[in-house]
Amino acid sequence: MNRLQGKVVIITGAAGGQGSAEAEVFAAEGAKVVLTDISEEGVMQTAAAVKERGGDALSIVHDVSKEEDWKKVISQTMDHFGSVHVLINNAGIITREGIDGTTLADWEKIQSVNSRGVFLGIKHTAPAMRKSGGGSIINISSIWGIVGSGGSAAYHAAKGAVRLLSKTAAVEYAKDRIRVNTIHPGVIETPMLATNKNKDKLQSMTPWPRLGKPDDIVYGALYLASDESEFVTGTELIIDGGYTAQ
Repeated sequence: MNRLQGKVVIITGAAGGQGSAEAEVFAAEGAKVVLTDISEEGVMQTAAAVKERGGDALSIVHDVSKEEDWKKVISQTMDHFGSVHVLINNAGIITREGIDGTTLADWEKIQSVNSRGVFLGIKHTAPAMRKSGGGSIINISSIWGIVGSGGSAAYHAAKGAVRLLSKTAAVEYAKDRIRVNTIHPGVIETPMLATNKNKDKLQSMTPWPRLGKPDDIVYGALYLASDESEFVTGTELIIDGGYTAQ
């Protein structure tokens, strides 16, 4: 308990799945959480769940692809809590088309959320972290930011971009005591997976005898958010049940 005592944490994509699970665990560990999502109803429900358990939460409607929305999130966070110590760039969307089937509109939509959203998050949160004495930025990439699948071309490109953007950001901000790392989830039981027609195949390709759960990712993020990982930056935490070990 209290591994995040006194820290202010921004979590994007907090309306459900992995984001809402992070919100509840982080608040239980002593963090004040700023929860953002494009879904007003969803993010308010997550905030209500945190508050019901005695946590401190601020909910903000937020399109991560829009720079003005990021400025609003940072401004409201600083006005409400006075500092920011952790950012989890969790928001993401997917299309499963290969290169031939991917339209330019689909490509640009995936890049705007999954890649541009992370860039804007780093750009606008780092100055606030600098004022707060440092911090930890955790960017949720994917095993598909490391290996190919033969599909989901736009998603692969965006998650690969997140991986290398995070590494150069880690070097750039080390002097400010701002750490930047990526988490690469494998096949995780979230609403996004529920729409995947290849779920059974993906499970068969995972050596561990079950699919991942949101908490498997949450506790990796908790480590990277805490002071326990003070010397960890520019690295990749792969949580995939052995998928990429093959």
